Amino acid sequence: MLFFWKELERQVRISGKVKKISKKDSEKYFHSRPYESQLAAMASKQSSIIPDREHLVEKFEKLKKEFNGKEIPLPEFWGGFKLIPESFEFWQGRENRLHDRISYMKGKMDWKIVRLAP
Repeated sequence: MLFFWKELERQVRISGKVKKISKKDSEKYFHSRPYESQLAAMASKQSSIIPDREHLVEKFEKLKKEFNGKEIPLPEFWGGFKLIPESFEFWQGRENRLHDRISYMKGKMDWKIVRLAP
């Protein structure tokens, strides 16, 4: 996972194992979200191709009427992943490519902090 802020010349990189979360955990998180966000998730199968924005809005409005205050079921296509971090690297851009790179690497009992060459 990488977070990059070009204007600040900074980034954070997190490496580790990724694991699909359980349906129970997906449901718990899904129902903790705002009601209209749940409706939007049901209306939009993320990254699927749609003909236009109006299609999305119409689907959302239809579901809003259909559920009208009722609990929204977890969509079958909805779920999440959990990143179990093994390392974090913090990068700060510097002149002449002499960037700062600080890495936190998970050991058996603690985290080891080291400086990396740019």
